[in-house]
Amino acid sequence: MIGVLAGVLMLANGIAQADVSMAFVTVGNPGNAADPSTGYGAVPYTYQMGEYDVTVGQYTTFLNAVAKTDPYGLYNSWMATDRSYSTLGITQSGSPGNYSYSVTGSDPQAANCPVFDQTWGDAARFCNWLQNNQPTGAEGLGTTETGAYTLNGATTNAALMAITRNAGATDFIPSENEWYKAAYYNPSNASYWLYPTKSNTAPSNVLSEIGTNNANFVGISGVRTDPTNYLTPVGAFAASPGPYGTYDMGGDVDQWNEAIYSVPWRGVRGGSCRENSGGMAATTRNANDPTAETNIVGFRVASSEAVPEPSSLTLVVCGGLCLIAYAWRKRRRTA
Repeated sequence: MIGVLAGVLMLANGIAQADVSMAFVTVGNPGNAADPSTGYGAVPYTYQMGEYDVTVGQYTTFLNAVAKTDPYGLYNSWMATDRSYSTLGITQSGSPGNYSYSVTGSDPQAANCPVFDQTWGDAARFCNWLQNNQPTGAEGLGTTETGAYTLNGATTNAALMAITRNAGATDFIPSENEWYKAAYYNPSNASYWLYPTKSNTAPSNVLSEIGTNNANFVGISGVRTDPTNYLTPVGAFAASPGPYGTYDMGGDVDQWNEAIYSVPWRGVRGGSCRENSGGMAATTRNANDPTAETNIVGFRVASSEAVPEPSSLTLVVCGGLCLIAYAWRKRRRTA
């Protein structure tokens, strides 16, 4: 079965339940040396990395929890109308103070695909919401503006460039070194892979659950992995994990990291479904304006918290969607 829903169960009408479960893998081998070819990847501690990108379904849950008014622009209309992804997205209904959000599109796996068109600030606010135990309430202190990051209404380029991770953060945008290590480090011999599929050879872009070096990107002569939907569900390349068990750190969407690339840009890595295989390489370092809403950029969450013991896989069927729950997971519910 292609597609893994990493953390949210969708109702038949496409509206997300107010509960997000995040899947994390442990990134160990603390104190590893940096990649000598790039200078990145050294991390002196053990941490957790999101097994998957944050999905359309998960982000919809977040919006329904905090964005009934949305003063900080967590939603933008491109999420529903982006011509690159005409078969999936998020729609907004209602009026300020009463907004609601739902997954939309003809793609039956829309909720499982990585979310897109998020600013760096959107990603930081999602992390704050997770750290605050997924509260329901207006965007503000204790929901989106405090937690892993102290945002206090920051939305401009200058304000977002000045934000740093707070001490004691438990859910956060990965640093560039944290992201890089999870994607490329080979703990078996303390070296680094060139691609985040445990390979030094460029992956194939054929959508395959059994291919061991496959990802979603633009192949030779412009051939796309999925010429209809463009994006593929998180975890669809089931036999092509990274060295610690993450999926889709190459292709599908680029992912924000905390790096200050150069003023006024924040770091992104991983390549996307609209780029060739070079975008996935360890030697490729990209960046974007932290206020930009870009259809090739999404994000994943990292964590400092311990991962619980693995539970058995659970098959969930709802509204015609066949979804696999994951073995490593961290569940937080609103109190």
